[in-house]
Amino acid sequence: MGRQKKPETDALSRRRLLGVGGVSILAGMTATGCSLLSTDPSTQRQRSGPGDAATAKGKEAPELAARVKSGDLPPVNERLPTKPLVVHPAERAGSYGGTWRAAMLGPSDTSWLDRTLGYDPLLRWRTDARSFGRDQLLPGVAESFEVNADATEYVFRFREGTRWSDGEPFTADDVLFAFNDILRNEELSPVLAAAYTTGEGSGTMAKVDDYAVRLTFPSPNALFAQRMATKAYGLDLVVHPKHYLSKFHADFADNADDLAKAEKFDDWRQMFDAKRDVWANPELPTLHAWMVTQPIGKGTQFVAKRNPYYWKVDPDGSQLPYIDSFVNELISDPEVMLLKATNGEFDMQTRTINSLRNKPVLARSRDKGGYEFFDMVNANMNTAIFSLNLCHKDPVKRAIFRNKDFRIGLSHAINRPEIIVAAYQRQGKPYQAAPRPESDFYDEVLATQYTAYDVDLANRHLDQAGYTQRDADGVRLGPTGQPIRFTVEIATRDYGFAWAAVADMVRGYWREVGIEASVRSEDASLLYERKDANLCDAVVWQGDVGGMDPRLEPRYYMPYRDESNFAIPWAAWYQSHGEVGEQPPPAVREQMRLYDQMAAAGDPAEQDRLLRQVITMAREQFYVIGISLPPKGYGIKRTDFHNVPTTMMIESDYPEPGPSNPEQYFTTRR
Repeated sequence: MGRQKKPETDALSRRRLLGVGGVSILAGMTATGCSLLSTDPSTQRQRSGPGDAATAKGKEAPELAARVKSGDLPPVNERLPTKPLVVHPAERAGSYGGTWRAAMLGPSDTSWLDRTLGYDPLLRWRTDARSFGRDQLLPGVAESFEVNADATEYVFRFREGTRWSDGEPFTADDVLFAFNDILRNEELSPVLAAAYTTGEGSGTMAKVDDYAVRLTFPSPNALFAQRMATKAYGLDLVVHPKHYLSKFHADFADNADDLAKAEKFDDWRQMFDAKRDVWANPELPTLHAWMVTQPIGKGTQFVAKRNPYYWKVDPDGSQLPYIDSFVNELISDPEVMLLKATNGEFDMQTRTINSLRNKPVLARSRDKGGYEFFDMVNANMNTAIFSLNLCHKDPVKRAIFRNKDFRIGLSHAINRPEIIVAAYQRQGKPYQAAPRPESDFYDEVLATQYTAYDVDLANRHLDQAGYTQRDADGVRLGPTGQPIRFTVEIATRDYGFAWAAVADMVRGYWREVGIEASVRSEDASLLYERKDANLCDAVVWQGDVGGMDPRLEPRYYMPYRDESNFAIPWAAWYQSHGEVGEQPPPAVREQMRLYDQMAAAGDPAEQDRLLRQVITMAREQFYVIGISLPPKGYGIKRTDFHNVPTTMMIESDYPEPGPSNPEQYFTTRR
């Protein structure tokens, strides 16, 4: 479609995609099932007591009402927006008070905070979302948005009266500051994030009025609205209060470098990054339901307390959140975390402990610990994906790894049923990196090709690859006559997918067909450092995106970004529009072209058609080797912790439990 003529005024005149004001969010529904490990609350002992009934709670928390009475805080109607966002509880209206107790795997596990405390993006996903189409979006910090016919122009409108946690107004100026002075400041952001660019250049932002901005792109950017609901991009524009951060920005503060030196920073940029660290700087004003009071790096707990200016209410008009405080223990040992969970020391947890391996342990301690399971919809599509480095710096290893017959042979050599029994509690089935069977983009060929355990077939493909000769130890010889040996790198933190055990089993299977692999386990930070520098032979990671809807993150179906572990230089070439990285072969470039067409298509049906072509091409490329399809997921919650829905997905682009609206959780434990 042709680009529409820009209007002469800044009036909001285009088709509304989300209604303005009074928008309600349905928090969730329930699920069924019955067994020893069932997550259906109806099959478990309920420990609810008379105190479960929500009391007459008033319009604000008692502690805030007391502060209003003392003159320390304005009345609640002055702290809320003119049209606050209404959140419908998953079960029932809650009561004020109490603490949400949870745990993090050490101070680096801030992703848990992003998913629990920090999911208040520009837009947000429906709690029951199963895809990433525009119809799955709900209002977030933005009250509404509009997009023109060719997706080159977006207008976002904000709620009048929204305030930061220190009481200062949140306005369009904060969003402009975030975009123009942070995201587009080359000293702070050397490369503008991909969401804000198209193949023809970057977007520009203009102020419509005090509560609206217009973002214009040089060519269609049809997925931009959905990206504004993800953890990766959705917070960019709404976590940078101008009135606070401009004091540390060289474009606004002439003494920024002097201030940085006084605070023992190298320069103003380092100081600015520290000041905007949402989990480490308790002075940073926020729009989140809870404000940081004890940050990361201070003691063995992370603590946040209710934000008196939070901009959401329940259907009774009572200001959220219900819960007073959010306390996370920083625990370095997953086994210690598991023990504390079995003792009932966590109110709700969906991270680190909720593995298949731990489920029987947790099941046995439910009565003692006073907790129960709840279902989660697993959108992850693989337990362990082996990515050989197709862009290896060593030309010999590069040639070996790029040989498709070599990869097919390795895949057929893996006894996936044995791995599923030994590592995954007999749950799951052999599976490649492919959309899940319940996905609209399921491709049976891609999902099942080369998964049969067949040593003879594996040997035939390795022979066809040209590696028929072996040394005295039975190891196949590569193109230079040297034995084929390489290292598979895994992270010590395996997200419950037993990568050390799985990689060791795979190492044994490959040795049986003449391929010598070793396994190296290391901290994830070192693994990322090495793979980003293109130093790895092979990497194992989970299939945590692309299981339901790959349109936002096709990292395993094409070289898309720096998480496409099989070809990071190709992905860098794609993301930079050819400025850096390595140009991929023609077939891969064609796949990238199709994806770009999809991302520019305004018609959802056309998007789906083009995305299916991208996935079909992934069959032929066979970039990576998968192990198995993960079964449904689960979390744990105490029986006196309420309003946790059972419709959440487990998916990186759907940062659970954030879309379930944690601000409407409540506890009757006192």
